[in-house]
Amino acid sequence: MTSREEIRLQLTLHYDGSRYFGWQVQRTERTVQGELEAAIHRLTGEKRTVVGAGRTDRGVHATGQVAAVTLPASWHAQRFRKAMNAVLPRDVWLAEAERVSPRFHPRYDASARSYEYRVGIADESASPFHRFHCWVLQRELRTSHLETAAGYLVGEHSFRAFAKSGQPQRGDRCRITHAEWSPWDGLGLRFKVTANRFLHHMVRYLVGTMVDVGRGRRPVDDISSMLDDRSPNPETSPPAPAEGLFLTRVEYPGASSEAPDAPARTEPRRYSEP
Repeated sequence: MTSREEIRLQLTLHYDGSRYFGWQVQRTERTVQGELEAAIHRLTGEKRTVVGAGRTDRGVHATGQVAAVTLPASWHAQRFRKAMNAVLPRDVWLAEAERVSPRFHPRYDASARSYEYRVGIADESASPFHRFHCWVLQRELRTSHLETAAGYLVGEHSFRAFAKSGQPQRGDRCRITHAEWSPWDGLGLRFKVTANRFLHHMVRYLVGTMVDVGRGRRPVDDISSMLDDRSPNPETSPPAPAEGLFLTRVEYPGASSEAPDAPARTEPRRYSEP
């Protein structure tokens, strides 16, 4: 317990981003962060800031977003989780809450993030039970070309060509440790990617460009030439739609990597509840 009798909680969140203008609070629009802070204010009577591991854009979903909030020490983590799920909107779910170090920062302490992008190929992907969570393409793709393109991404490269906007203070180099295409439940394909960091809209530009490769609209070598600025005039395809993108995992130093699809935890920072 801190001298101010407060505790820090790490939150693992699922949300359907279809009706949200992204993660970050906006004055006039509905956002995930805004709904979380409103729910906390309703429960505690206090305004508390929720800090996220990353700012998902409008329409993007999450099954492993990590956030943190500081609360009065009277709140037990599991009591807080149950209370939050009773007042949160139905499209946001607090999957886990646990006490962590007061110094824990979900964004700056993260060592890696993982995303998944779903592309609907089968006719059934247009069903209302799927279409809001995938790119309804409904045409075949050359999986061998997609696999080759994904292989080019692994390693450390400049992804300037695949970003909507740069980050001058941090540069445009990212280290991708995993990138692969695989079948998605008989409905199409899914692209899974893990990196130490991502640039703005990077995954969506990568998917949009690779899908054009898979459709035969551009050569697979385009992906390789756009990395590290080897192409004199790098130009990606349009970004893939937001509704197919999921933030699935945020990793922290010391966390187990045995279950890549499970939310990561900060093992060295954990406290035991009284």
